[in-house]
Amino acid sequence: MEALSLLELNALVRRSLEQCLPDEYWVQAELSDVRTNSTGHCYLEFIQKAPRSNGLVAKARGTIWSNVYRLLKPYFEEATGQAFVSGIKVLVQVTVSFHELYGYSLTVQDIDPTYTLGDMARRRREILKQLEEEGVLTLNKELEMPTLPQRIAVISSPTAAGYGDFCHQLKNNPRNFFFYTELFPALMQGDRVEESVLAALDLILNRQNDFDAVVIIRGGGATSDLSGFDTYLLAAACAQFPLPIITGIGHERDDTVLDSVAHTRVKTPTAAAEYLINCMDLAADELEVLITQLHDSVISRLTEEHRRLALYRNRIPSAVVRRVSDAKLALLTARKDISQAVTTSLARQQHRLDLLRQRLVDASPEKMLARGYSITLKDGKVVKDATLLNEKDEILTRFYRGEVTSVVNHKS
Repeated sequence: MEALSLLELNALVRRSLEQCLPDEYWVQAELSDVRTNSTGHCYLEFIQKAPRSNGLVAKARGTIWSNVYRLLKPYFEEATGQAFVSGIKVLVQVTVSFHELYGYSLTVQDIDPTYTLGDMARRRREILKQLEEEGVLTLNKELEMPTLPQRIAVISSPTAAGYGDFCHQLKNNPRNFFFYTELFPALMQGDRVEESVLAALDLILNRQNDFDAVVIIRGGGATSDLSGFDTYLLAAACAQFPLPIITGIGHERDDTVLDSVAHTRVKTPTAAAEYLINCMDLAADELEVLITQLHDSVISRLTEEHRRLALYRNRIPSAVVRRVSDAKLALLTARKDISQAVTTSLARQQHRLDLLRQRLVDASPEKMLARGYSITLKDGKVVKDATLLNEKDEILTRFYRGEVTSVVNHKS
């Protein structure tokens, strides 16, 4: 039996693959171990995992040559807003090759961003569905934005152009509204976005009474760095945050998960500042309306009171005349009543005097003598007790008509 060398066998495999698989094929896979060397070539692995166990079921080495990679990478990231990194699912057009030294590999010729967009959208839907099932999806949206949102906690990179634009817009608002802003620095791109923003939210939570709202802004970075805002932990923290959250992370194509749970989503940091200024504008306009209403109400009330005062002033003379007339009438009536009362009282007293006079007359000695009584006097004094008389005493007896003098001869 004639033996083949390894090189001969590998060459046979290469020729066989080239003959059997000469075309280009669209392949669905997940990126793994994505690396770029100094020449601009991208080396990576394509993997496939079992749906349930998540274990590897297939793996292939891949290559994207520099002339393709420098066009493919920005095209993909611009279309998806997702960095071309490990962990994402892609649909790539590849050719199958086999090298005697390096073995089996797939050479990428093209990529379809819509597949990745679909997968990203599916993951977003899964996160939003989970938040909805947990009952927290709309909690932040249900918070009431303060009427005067002037104390703002800002989560952003201190060197981001968007942060400077945001502060400049607030400071130079047309009506000179005052805003207090405090920066809580965080990374707005890279694989530490979630961790960094969560740490900033924790710091704000410890001082939540110092602020009216939270603004998460990002500006000047690549759209491919937005994947950090599509995580469950960050979305859950923002959805349940006790202060209204405004996002302006510069993503115009569609919403990230963070945008979906925030109280208010705007496109850019400048738009976030405009939103806050508009809130103040609305409050100021409402205040001006209330001031106008108060002014009009005061003028109307003063006019009404002046009218009432003039009416009362015009009524005073006639009221005084009527009151004096009523008083005179009351006085006349009272005088008549007093006169009648005095007359009645005098008549009653006169009748009483007449009765007393009659009783006096009836009780006078003359009346008693006229009835047959007599009066005995001794030394000019009425004798009431016979024991007070002695024998030989001279007494005078007075009758109705005449009187007699007697001497006491005997007492019994």
